[in-house]
Amino acid sequence: MKLIRFLYNKKEYWGALEGRLIRALKEEPFKSVKLLSKKIPLNHIKFLPPAKATKIVLVGLNYKDHAHELNMKLPKEPLIFLKPTTALIGHNEPIVYPSKVKQLDYEAELAIVIKKEGKNIKPKEALRYVLGFTCLNDVTARDLQRKDIQWTRAKSFDSFCPLGPYLETQINPRDLNIRSYLNGELKQNSRTSEFIFSLEYLVSFISGIMTLFPGDVISTGTPFGVGPMKKGDKIEVEIEKIARLTNYIL
Repeated sequence: MKLIRFLYNKKEYWGALEGRLIRALKEEPFKSVKLLSKKIPLNHIKFLPPAKATKIVLVGLNYKDHAHELNMKLPKEPLIFLKPTTALIGHNEPIVYPSKVKQLDYEAELAIVIKKEGKNIKPKEALRYVLGFTCLNDVTARDLQRKDIQWTRAKSFDSFCPLGPYLETQINPRDLNIRSYLNGELKQNSRTSEFIFSLEYLVSFISGIMTLFPGDVISTGTPFGVGPMKKGDKIEVEIEKIARLTNYIL
């Protein structure tokens, strides 16, 4: 099932995608998915990020092919960092290129949205805490990342976390094709089977540090092929069986 969070007639809804229509949900989908009879045309809505996060946790290096590209040793434990929720934007919303940034990069990622509160989750139980999977672009001011000791400034500008368009609840995420396209040209092309740390391990590891809440986002790292964008560009993140997330650089 593909879930969607959206605006319609200035009101926020959650819904389930049915072809070119959306079936509205009675309530947020974190406890249960209850469909209403109300149907809304897909082309009449504004996409919102399919999460209501208290935090966005990302993994710095989690693809074997990306590590080999950078000539780096595989990490022994996940390198994690945070983005603020003010960085979240939805499908078709603009990514704003900050005036003081000299290099703005895309990073295609598979993201998890958490279903229920969890702390010290065991890996074998991790997927019980996952509502679904979606596309994320970890937009990065690469020049600031190189300059700063830590990554907060480079990763945290408003609009630096496009997410969506849909949240897929019924797929096996262990071997999905993940791609990015810049102005229609293929830039990244890998599979989630290249993960260094599994989804289950990441959920367990992160929940051992911080309590996870419904709507929180965990992003699982980017494969090889990251690169710069400029104003006017179109950047797309496509993940097999989920969707294609599209944003433009403003």
